[in-house]
Amino acid sequence: MEFEPGIPDPRVDGIRTRLSQLYEEYWRLRDKPFRNTPDPRYLHFSRQHEEALARALYVVAEGQGAMLLTGECGCGKTLVTRALVDELDPARFETALIPYPNLNPEELLREMLRQFGFEAEGWTKQRMLERLAGFIHHTKGRGASTLVIVDEGQLVEDDLTLEEIRLLLNFQQDRSFCLTLILVGQPELRERVERKPQLSQRLTIRHHLVPLAAGEARSYLAHRLAVAGGGADIFTGGAEEMLIAAAGGIPRKINLLADLALLAGFGKNLPLIDEELMREVVHDLGA
Repeated sequence: MEFEPGIPDPRVDGIRTRLSQLYEEYWRLRDKPFRNTPDPRYLHFSRQHEEALARALYVVAEGQGAMLLTGECGCGKTLVTRALVDELDPARFETALIPYPNLNPEELLREMLRQFGFEAEGWTKQRMLERLAGFIHHTKGRGASTLVIVDEGQLVEDDLTLEEIRLLLNFQQDRSFCLTLILVGQPELRERVERKPQLSQRLTIRHHLVPLAAGEARSYLAHRLAVAGGGADIFTGGAEEMLIAAAGGIPRKINLLADLALLAGFGKNLPLIDEELMREVVHDLGA
C-alpha cells in the first residue's frame, strides 16, 4: 500500500512511538526531557526567567497596560508566556494568545474574537471593534481582566497591524487599562518598536532574555532530567561542558543536542553520554 506525500504513515508513526518508548525505558525516564515544546513543567527558573515571569505577572495583576518581552530565538520567551497563563485564574482572566501574528488588522481582530468565543467571519472591522470593546468592558465590569499575548511579534510585516496592536491599549476606563498586552518577539522586534514612538511609549515594562551562562545551563540540564525522572549522572562532566559550549547557552539548542545525544547513546547501548559521543553529535549536527 502506498501512502501519499504529506499523509501520515501509521507504520512510521508506530515505529516512532515505539522508539520513543524504548528511549525512555533505556534511560529510565518517565518522559522525554528535551522536547522543544513550551511545556511549563520544564520551565527552568533561571534568574532572568524568574524576573521575566515576575514582571509579566506584575503587568497583568496591576493592570499596567503593556509589556515587551524579547530575546534571541530559543531563549525561552514562549515558555515564559505559557507559564504566565498557567499562573492565572481562568475565572478572573480572559486570555487570547496569538502565536502567529503575521495577519492584517481585520484578521488579527477576528482571531482575538474567536478566542474570546465569537464567530466573527464576515463581520466588518467596525462591528468587530464594537464587539471587542463590549466584551472587554463587560469583563472589567464583572471584576475580571482581559489579556492579549502576541507571540513572534517580529513576524508582523504590516505596519497597520502593529498600529492595531497599539490601539488595543486605548481601551481604558476611569484612567485604568481595561486590557493588558504582552508583545513577545526576537531582538529585531525591539528595534522596530523603538522606531515607533507611539507604540514604544506604551510598552513601559520591558525584559530581554539572553543565553544562559554556563552555570545556569548546567542547572537547566539537571532540572529537565529531574522533571523527567532521570538522574544528573547521565552525562559526564566533559560531555556536559561540550554540549553547553556548542549550544551557546540557547535552551532550544541545548534541548536539541541533549535529545540527539540520548538517542545516540541508546542506539549504541552506552551506560552514559561521554565526550566521544557528544563530539559525534555536535559534529553531525554542525553545531
